[in-house]
Amino acid sequence: MSNALLYVITVLVWGSTWLAIEFQLGVVEPEVSIVYRYASASLLLFAWSRIRGLRLAFRLREHGTFFLLGMLLFGLNYILAYRAQIYISSALTAIAFSTMVWMNIINARVFFGVRAGRRVLFGALLGVAGIFTLFAPQTSEMTFSDTAFYGSMLAVLGALVASFGNMVSQASQKTGLPVIQSNAWGMFYGAIITALIAVYQGHEFLFDWSMGYLGSLLYLTVFGSIVAFGAYLTLLGRIGAHKAGYAMVMFPVVALILSVFFEDLEIDATIIVGTLLVLAGNLFVLNTRAPRAPDEPRIAPGVMPATARAIDLE
Repeated sequence: MSNALLYVITVLVWGSTWLAIEFQLGVVEPEVSIVYRYASASLLLFAWSRIRGLRLAFRLREHGTFFLLGMLLFGLNYILAYRAQIYISSALTAIAFSTMVWMNIINARVFFGVRAGRRVLFGALLGVAGIFTLFAPQTSEMTFSDTAFYGSMLAVLGALVASFGNMVSQASQKTGLPVIQSNAWGMFYGAIITALIAVYQGHEFLFDWSMGYLGSLLYLTVFGSIVAFGAYLTLLGRIGAHKAGYAMVMFPVVALILSVFFEDLEIDATIIVGTLLVLAGNLFVLNTRAPRAPDEPRIAPGVMPATARAIDLE
């Protein structure tokens, strides 16, 4: 599958999950909903791996990597994101998570020695500026109370945790660990970690049988977890976290477009200008040849490395 298609799938699916998450909040505690989501997703991925004859037995050290993926990408990240959306609007949550593009740039430099380059930095700056422009009308009248500050900090911390998870995934793919099985085990461990946290917090494992909850859970499990993470982490292994992370800037744009069609959001100048800034940043970030870390081999086992060729967006 081409990089362009992986990128489009990631942006479109994750751009639509913000709406689905709203249906998860209410009767069932966020941590419990996350357990249902990733326990179901891991079982489906294990079943798919078994049907396809994919290897599921790994060494203890590799399970350590899967555990980190589960804790960072499929556990703590989502606990913080779900909790943040209780205290702040989806607009502020989207802004907070768009900062992950900068976190990935910094972490890629720290952990892999990858310099982002001026075009990537400028594109990321345009993208984040576009996000602030898009959501300015929704945040201009908001008073930054203690509750809003707390929710915003949860969202930013969630983005930071997710960025660390990106680094773990990129490193694991460089050693040849397959994305599908890594996600299966990672989601399994993420569900266990989140379940333990839910039990420690005293949450009851209730279930909401409404169509809204069931439908959103199904969508988040299959598309938001299996499809989107499979596409994004594959892309991350090919072009690097500093460029793949720009999807975090793009998916709020998709969320706004969906609001235009399904929530009667009116298109105005801020939406047009903000979208154009994000798209311009997209061109700067993705239409550049990925840099190579000083000690990075030219061919990593089992993956198409970012250094082998420029991103294929044709």
